Amino acid sequence: MIDAALIDKINNVLAEEFEVDIQKISPEAPLMDTLDLDSLDLVDMVVLIEHNFGFTVVAKDFVGIKSFNDFYHFINSRIDEKGAKE
Repeated sequence: MIDAALIDKINNVLAEEFEVDIQKISPEAPLMDTLDLDSLDLVDMVVLIEHNFGFTVVAKDFVGIKSFNDFYHFINSRIDEKGAKE
């Protein structure tokens, strides 16, 4: 189970960065459509993740991420991996 505090942090960071009403963000909502992301915005997303969550991502990491729930699980798993390596 993903910690509610992590979900809140992710939602707040995304809402602020991509200027989206936080009420539109829900686990089942489509990530790309809700945030109105294009390919250039993915570069911003990579920097945002690296800055806020402390790990590096590449474009292929986004394959299969359709919903916010998918994104939450991706971030959580990478944080867990990072913690296991430290």
